[in-house]
Amino acid sequence: MDKLQAYLKNELDSLRARGVFHLPRVLETEQKATVVIDGREVITLSSNNYLGLTVHPRLREAAIKAIEQYGVGSGSVRTIAGTMTLHNVLEEKLAKFKHTEASLTIQSGYATNLGVISAVMQEGDMIISDELNHASIIDGIRLCKSPRKVFPHKDMAGLRRVLEESKGANKVMVVTDGVFSMDGDIAPLPEIVALAGEYGAFVMVDDAHSSGVLGRNGRGSVSHFGLDGRVALQIGTLSKGIGALGGYVACSQDMRDFLLQRARPVLFSTSHPPSVVATCIAALDILEEDTSLVERLWENTAFFKRGLEQLGFNTGKSETPITPVIVGEGALAMQFSQRLFSEGVFAQGIVFPTVPADKCRVRTIVTAIHTREELAKALDIFERVGKELSII
Repeated sequence: MDKLQAYLKNELDSLRARGVFHLPRVLETEQKATVVIDGREVITLSSNNYLGLTVHPRLREAAIKAIEQYGVGSGSVRTIAGTMTLHNVLEEKLAKFKHTEASLTIQSGYATNLGVISAVMQEGDMIISDELNHASIIDGIRLCKSPRKVFPHKDMAGLRRVLEESKGANKVMVVTDGVFSMDGDIAPLPEIVALAGEYGAFVMVDDAHSSGVLGRNGRGSVSHFGLDGRVALQIGTLSKGIGALGGYVACSQDMRDFLLQRARPVLFSTSHPPSVVATCIAALDILEEDTSLVERLWENTAFFKRGLEQLGFNTGKSETPITPVIVGEGALAMQFSQRLFSEGVFAQGIVFPTVPADKCRVRTIVTAIHTREELAKALDIFERVGKELSII
């Protein structure tokens, strides 16, 4: 115990000395564009609630009705007694929405990546991964017995090289984020799919930050590039653009049936409560019926991104509502985040090891429910604090 305590104290003291230690702030209101956090009213630019669906009246109503009809939990794992009528309805809707034969929901996007990769890829296979893929993809790969290769970020010559090196493997999977969560750039999916096909590999794309954002009615990166039917595994989240909680894989019927037998999060963790499932169904209905939320998201994104760039901030290579403001050193990023908060904007500092030590940042995400007035006020605060800290 003494050694454990010494280790913990050492690590925490090191974080504090580098100015990068922080504890989660506490949200005291619903997840709107202006919220109360730690007792202070602020404009939040750190929520993944892209379309504002977490507070949509139709989703609230659906959740309440589901609780009244089905109770608050499913009571079991999917393969014993935890598959309810609602789960099947949601999965049929997801498959139709993603233009695939089938889909399977899992407890979170993180668990989906772990469960799918570790079930599908075995010893003798090869996994090829973009170097900036999400931690959940990396951890899923680590759970596998199959070897892996990493190619430089979005480098198609690098991808070709590792595909060439992987010719002797049984199965080869190329895996990429659709939208990269720290930089907000979009994967070159057409080129990845074409190269994978040339070498007999298959593609898995994680659309966590593409769902509700890219593609027709927010269908994701596969729809965005017109690649329906050419991507074997589309991973998505129900926790961001969809507004509730969970993850899913959109895939073939055979893949769904296989994952029901082998994916450990499906076999060993209780399924979604009915209220969550019902809210996801309602969210998909809204996306199918109306494109206005997605359109407003992109209008707000263009306004805010243009404003940051005109002020002289470094926003990297962002192409989406994820817009980093890169400042360099970790302590400065955390100081920047703290000063923004004290002035009325919540934009979380992101430091090493999540991002490179020389590219620490605050990460901003606008949503469809930010008003133009809120975004203009946020830009004024960014300008004031950026000049105060000599960032611009």
